[in-house]
Amino acid sequence: MRNWRSQGVVCWLALMAAITFNASAQAPLEVTAASSQHPLAPHTSYYHDVSGTDDLAATRLKLAEGAFKPLPDQNPSFGFQDGAFWFHAQVINRDSPDDRWLLVQEYALSDRIDVYATYADGHVVHSAGGDHLPFSQRNIRYRQPNFWIDVPRGQAVNLLVRVQSESSMQVPLRLYAPTAFIEQSRDAQFAIGLYYGILLALFTYNLVLWLTLRDASYFWYLFHITAFGVVLFTLNGLGFEYVWPDSSWLADHMVPLSICLALVGMQQFARNFLELKQRWRFGDRVAVGIIAFFLLLFVAAILLPYRKVTPLASAAVFPSICWILVETLVVLRRGYKPARLFLLAWFLFLLGTGMFSAIAFNLVPKNFITEYGVQLGSALEMLLLSIALGYRYAALRNENERIVREARDQLETKVEQRTFELRNALVQLEDAHHRLSESSRYDGLTELYNRTHFREAFEHLLSEARTSNRPISLLMIDLDHFKKINDTHGHLVGDDCLRWTSNTMAELLAPHGALLARFGGEEFIAALPDMDLARASAVAEELRQGLNRRPCISGNLVIPVSASIGVHSVDITARDSIESALQVADQALYAAKAEGRDCVRTL
Repeated sequence: MRNWRSQGVVCWLALMAAITFNASAQAPLEVTAASSQHPLAPHTSYYHDVSGTDDLAATRLKLAEGAFKPLPDQNPSFGFQDGAFWFHAQVINRDSPDDRWLLVQEYALSDRIDVYATYADGHVVHSAGGDHLPFSQRNIRYRQPNFWIDVPRGQAVNLLVRVQSESSMQVPLRLYAPTAFIEQSRDAQFAIGLYYGILLALFTYNLVLWLTLRDASYFWYLFHITAFGVVLFTLNGLGFEYVWPDSSWLADHMVPLSICLALVGMQQFARNFLELKQRWRFGDRVAVGIIAFFLLLFVAAILLPYRKVTPLASAAVFPSICWILVETLVVLRRGYKPARLFLLAWFLFLLGTGMFSAIAFNLVPKNFITEYGVQLGSALEMLLLSIALGYRYAALRNENERIVREARDQLETKVEQRTFELRNALVQLEDAHHRLSESSRYDGLTELYNRTHFREAFEHLLSEARTSNRPISLLMIDLDHFKKINDTHGHLVGDDCLRWTSNTMAELLAPHGALLARFGGEEFIAALPDMDLARASAVAEELRQGLNRRPCISGNLVIPVSASIGVHSVDITARDSIESALQVADQALYAAKAEGRDCVRTL
């Protein structure tokens, strides 16, 4: 025993001498009373054992021969690699009161980690970790592999860390004093808990909606949240900590399995939300093909070594999400408004997952933004998708109400037809009465309300405005040079222009809840509830510009149409007659005509 110990000391001294004169050796990490945590990357050199067969003695020899190299740009990420990686760092305790430090591998998916701490007297302390060992063997119950390292004051400790993994080779080692680790782990667990709290809240909210509405989009949204939550649960090491602490098979295979499920949920949710079957059949067929690919990859992830499947699943994330963006852009260009929020949500998610995939393949350096971009992007994405679902539901509800209304109208028409067949005389009488009632309210040419009905309806609106003390304004609209259109092209073309213009004005004023009517000839009038003079003037200007942008189409003729508009905000405190309000609006109209037409004026 004493002979072995003396030989170990000799080997240790020889190793120290080799490190001292080795030009490639990194500067040692000095821990002091003023420091509580340190990244090892600036002090680490590495050696790639491609065959994965070197033991501690062979690796020490490689270190002495200068085979170890500094980390490129201090980046401890190497992508998917064969064999094992050895990392060397020297730690010296200058004056720190803590002589026991925690070495944390801040990447949860490493298969096997062996830590060899060599001390001045030559003895070696070996610790093992990784998700191929039971979780209970970890020094501290924590989602990332960790190892206690004794660093006595005034002494140097040489660390050799061997990492072998079929996952991405990422080895961000960090040394913590116990108190610093407690603070860091508390903050990290709080952030993770907050993230999963957001997911749980969104899941619960949309689960209630799905159970209430039975809309397939809500189901696939829940599927997407759940599957992606499992992805991050696996990547963060929480699954190994809480769900499968003794199963290395699940620790390995849940990465590709959860990724496949999440991407199936993403594609299926996008198909339902964007209504691809109706709006873009080719895009829908491609999405079905992608879903089939990930289902096959899911089966392959069960049967094949995960070393072969994980890189493929990770690489497929980015093009899959890119295709969803393509689908969204196409559907958006075809006029599907709910796709706007969907596009923003998936862009943020694409950014986050793109950084995640790039880290796995060592395409970008690992920092806070790239490491946690997938959590930030997915949280924002799922929040925006939840909002987009609500917006889509409102749009579908309005569409359903329109369909029901049309169906009800059609049903009423059929009933009237059957009644006409049975009681011809009564139906004729009712039809005549209906036509008389309609003709008394609508203008026959433009199908807008007529002047008589406008006065009745405006009187009611004015009464409501006075009761609620809310503003109401009038727009008096006159088409410019309309007589010239009749004289040049004929009255039939003039009638086309009146119909075209009335439809355009009805469309532009509808979002503002306007009461629009034909006042007579080429004059129109609109009442704007809940609008003061400034807002009404802005709406009038918007209407004027809209008419300029939409010339009248009559046969092969394209006839520009402009309008002069007078704006008047009714004084609801005064008890003037409706005629007085109309007269003031008419005076404002004449002011617009007098000042060159095609403009908006107020009094």
